[in-house]
Amino acid sequence: MDIGKNIRIKDIAKLAGVSVGTVDRVLHNRGRVSDEALKKVTAVMDQIDYKPNLIARTLGSNKNYKIAALIPDPTGDPYWAQTNLGIIQAQAEWAQYGVTVDTYTFDIFDKDAFRGLAMEVLESAPDGIVIAPIFYHESLPAFELFQNQSIPYVLFNTNIPEAQPLGFIGQNLNQSGRVGAELINLGQHESGTFAVLHIDEDVHDSIHLLEKEKGFREYFQEHRKHKFEIVDFILNPNEPTFKNQLIELLGDDTLKGIFVSTSKGTAVAASFLEKYGKKDIRLIGYDLLEENLKYLRSGIIDFLINQNPKRQALLGISHLVNHLMFKKSAPALELFPLEVITQQNVDSYLGSGIH
Repeated sequence: MDIGKNIRIKDIAKLAGVSVGTVDRVLHNRGRVSDEALKKVTAVMDQIDYKPNLIARTLGSNKNYKIAALIPDPTGDPYWAQTNLGIIQAQAEWAQYGVTVDTYTFDIFDKDAFRGLAMEVLESAPDGIVIAPIFYHESLPAFELFQNQSIPYVLFNTNIPEAQPLGFIGQNLNQSGRVGAELINLGQHESGTFAVLHIDEDVHDSIHLLEKEKGFREYFQEHRKHKFEIVDFILNPNEPTFKNQLIELLGDDTLKGIFVSTSKGTAVAASFLEKYGKKDIRLIGYDLLEENLKYLRSGIIDFLINQNPKRQALLGISHLVNHLMFKKSAPALELFPLEVITQQNVDSYLGSGIH
């Protein structure tokens, strides 16, 4: 079916039974669209053979674009595995427009490898780069190299103020830590201890984890209704002292709650609480990973703050491609909402298709 070249966005919206804004988000790969709405819009577009003129012109130019994605190794961490799924989805969505995405992965404990990988990315001469810059000091010279080569880059997961990216996609991590503190403080009427756990990451050079802890501590500095001591631990599960450190922490009778700054670490902390029967200790962590969901449903984890890593990567690549292909300006700062997931709303959230 072809109803002519003058088809308008509002015509597509009417045929699909959705809003004009929804069609616009689908056409420009921006904002949130439910799976159901996306299927309706794409079905109508396929039926009427609709292609925006700008896309048609771009396809006619025979210009191919190469994107490099620089992320931590997804094989050992389900959080970065979600990020990788977002990259794979972006690759599939943009392949028809001559876009390829090459993924470069690094060990989160190997800064030297990160430096070498950044050089490898440069040598591949990409048209654009998306990067999760979890190493603060090592990322700064990489950004300078990208800028010297006039290669646009988008940051996600971790925002570094000194950088000059095309844009950043993620969350306000200071506010994220504040939300964690507010959640852990709910209903607490006695003095005690709260623990901040950084598990399985090098926190000293990880600005994203430090910002979370900073926000957590600031909340309690500003809300001193009760006397709380805040202690922090940097824990590596591969160290022989790891288990004993956690057992000692859980043996503290004044411990009221634990805030874990990493997604993978959240399940690790939950497993210890379950093993030692500490269901009365409130646990706040991050992200809808399979293990975390299991402990949330069983009541070991009280709250999860969802960072949506898959969508962060997907949008990062979409913004970069839109800039390269259509000369569109990317949002300088796209902050995701701080979604709090509980045992009571997790199924409705997962069923909504917006995660």
